[in-house]
Amino acid sequence: MSVLVYLEHADGAVDEPSLQAATLARSLAGDHAPQALVASDTVPLGLGGPLPVATVHVAAHEAFGSYAPRAVAEAIVELAERQEATAVVGPGTERGNEVLAHVAAILDLPLAANCIAASTTDDGAEVTRVRWGGSLLEHARIHAPRTLLTVQPHAIPADTDAPAPPAIESFTPSLSAAALARRVVERVGAATGGISLADAKVVVSGGRGAGSAEGFAPVEELAALLGAAVGCSRAVTMAGWRPHTDQVGQTGTKIAPDLYIACGISGATQHMAGCKGAKRILAINSDRDAPILASADYAVIGDMHEILPAISAAIRAAS
Repeated sequence: MSVLVYLEHADGAVDEPSLQAATLARSLAGDHAPQALVASDTVPLGLGGPLPVATVHVAAHEAFGSYAPRAVAEAIVELAERQEATAVVGPGTERGNEVLAHVAAILDLPLAANCIAASTTDDGAEVTRVRWGGSLLEHARIHAPRTLLTVQPHAIPADTDAPAPPAIESFTPSLSAAALARRVVERVGAATGGISLADAKVVVSGGRGAGSAEGFAPVEELAALLGAAVGCSRAVTMAGWRPHTDQVGQTGTKIAPDLYIACGISGATQHMAGCKGAKRILAINSDRDAPILASADYAVIGDMHEILPAISAAIRAAS
């Protein structure tokens, strides 16, 4: 089976969700290592070392210096046709899902999003994917001449044991006028103190229990001491206390930190779908029956406005 995987990159290296997508792509490809595509406005592109793919095809065009999902999709379709790819795999990030949705629209084929396993069949593929905010797994069969899917972030360990860096080849894709119509005119950074919520090793989040925007002061203080990112629940963004960029959840950012400290958060299904990749969860909540406690590795029952300052004080005393 010939498989093409779309890789996203930042700061000259392929990101973690793309490495996870490449890992599933390699298992789907069987005896043939998958091909890969990255889109960049510069060539050559440093990719950060060995990857589980045979060749990385760099689609080079000035349009890729900005956010251009339709243009990336057209480059993927062009390379997939050239490589006679029977499957196209991408990361299940917001951008990855959007790019693969454009690919599906161009080819008029179904797209299976947020997959955690896939295998080939005589007329397509069988996939297992996350549905309903992570509350169930769906086993489905895709009937299509070309399988299109994205991989649920942080659900598959990335395989970084490739013996050598892949070959790099570049090409200039043929892009339509429609693909070049969208352009970015302004970028607004996330209010996380320079730490990416999606990549942070430690995340400290506040929920409705914070009480107000000002109630996030102890959350921010602890995050600063731990070098952590600040997150929040959907209820907080709906109340206007924090921007949407801080939201952890199914409709926010999906995170996979080493430690997630959830303060005053009840643990609704959509929130837990966003933090299920966390290796350890510490829940601080005054309600001993809060749903989040069932998923927490550690729990402290009490008022976050008393507990967080005490933790911060202990950290200062130990440093």
